[in-house]
Amino acid sequence: MNKKTEDWGPFGRPIFNDPSARALSRVGVVDVGSNSVRLVVFDGAARSPAYFFNEKILCGLGAGFAETGRLNPEGRARALSAIKRFQLLAKGMRLPPLTAVATAAVREAEDGPDFCAEVLRETGLNLFVIDGEEEARLSAQGVLLGWPEAKGLVCDIGGSSMELAQIADGKVGKRVTSPLGPLKLAGVPGGENGLEQYIARIIDELALEMGTDHKRLFLVGGSWRAIARLDMLRREYPLTVLHEYRMQPASLEETLNWISGEDIEVLRQKIGISPARMALVPVATIVLKALMRRFIPQETAISAYGIREGMLFEQMPARLRKRDPLIEACRFAEQKDARNPGFGKALYEFILPLYKSARAPERRIIKAACLLHDVSWRAHPDFRHEVCFDNATRANLGGLTHEERVFLGLALLHRYKNSSAGSRYKPLFAILSDDEKLRAEVLGKAMRFGAMFAINNPAGKAELGWHPKKGELHLKIHKKARNLFGEVADARFLALAQAMQAQPFVHL
Repeated sequence: MNKKTEDWGPFGRPIFNDPSARALSRVGVVDVGSNSVRLVVFDGAARSPAYFFNEKILCGLGAGFAETGRLNPEGRARALSAIKRFQLLAKGMRLPPLTAVATAAVREAEDGPDFCAEVLRETGLNLFVIDGEEEARLSAQGVLLGWPEAKGLVCDIGGSSMELAQIADGKVGKRVTSPLGPLKLAGVPGGENGLEQYIARIIDELALEMGTDHKRLFLVGGSWRAIARLDMLRREYPLTVLHEYRMQPASLEETLNWISGEDIEVLRQKIGISPARMALVPVATIVLKALMRRFIPQETAISAYGIREGMLFEQMPARLRKRDPLIEACRFAEQKDARNPGFGKALYEFILPLYKSARAPERRIIKAACLLHDVSWRAHPDFRHEVCFDNATRANLGGLTHEERVFLGLALLHRYKNSSAGSRYKPLFAILSDDEKLRAEVLGKAMRFGAMFAINNPAGKAELGWHPKKGELHLKIHKKARNLFGEVADARFLALAQAMQAQPFVHL
């Protein structure tokens, strides 16, 4: 088939099929949902792209649908206005043609086709209406963008529907859609008892179709994120990053019961979300209670990635999908911001003798730390250690648990400062065990020492040797590099040995 006429469906041209992956291309995605309309512009065609632009309007297209079967008139006008704005913004950013999809409200509304025609006529944007199973697939692909090794059940709640999809081995399996969106549930008769019975019946049907042997539940959608923020509030959890925030069943049930007994407006003000979003939380709470009781997952995790990221993942070739999103993001940061791009790999190889027994997951974080060790060098020296910690814990990084975020941040803090005493980030350190804090300190001090050999090949100038049974840390300095081992390097080597509780030996 001729490339010019090849049909790529609603996803447009194959942006990532270029061998170079067009590393700095910007890709715009519009998601017209039942509650919100959003434009996201991803910057960088690497495995872990950044959010160059992200704007949403809570239009409420699906409000009142249960009674009228039509799109909410006010919501429709607001949605069209938002899409017009997004098109102008895209032109101003010189983006390729926007990819735009619409979900439950537009696909089910009597006037959905008319709305799509109006959008095309007024903006020139072709709005692709996807069915529930396709919505589930794209949301699940969004989760895979952040967690390539994810295994479990993805649950994406929107305003008018809730989708489930199985994921394992980097692929999306069985998927299903349901009418369990808070906007649609608002029309269920029988009061709270009637609503609970209706939700339980639908979830029983979903359980029969999808099975209940999923150990991990990935939650996607604004209502779930709002509940996660409330869980953080109740627990006084220090790291308010939603992506990869995990909740254990007993603790989550306690939070859901707590939400039901509190004043919603008071809670809304405490977590700072919009009234329109908070209005959906009470019903979403009932849905999540029923979901947890029927599926009984061992753990739930919040995914900030969903359908929009899934649309981006759709366009990636297999070779790009297989890359580690964390390492790719760190490589990009090093290339863009480090003083000596490429030194991170050499630093990793230099300190690797300290980690001969480390397993692959730990080595992965060590590699990420080495790639990031110098990207904050422009910060004032007095604050560089805290800038490093803040960047690592709050950066848009996929494939990273909260514990790994704090570990990475603490290691980078120690890269620039010998001690973490007195840090304003101390409450976050509590996420780690004492052993993990010590390991982060050792990694940071190893990088701090290794940076003293900031040349293309530090392993060619000096070598580390770690003998854990003897408790001995050896440093062999090659003859041509002896002058690099000055007073500061000596002090840093001794600090590393002290953190490792090792006896230091220097061989000149």
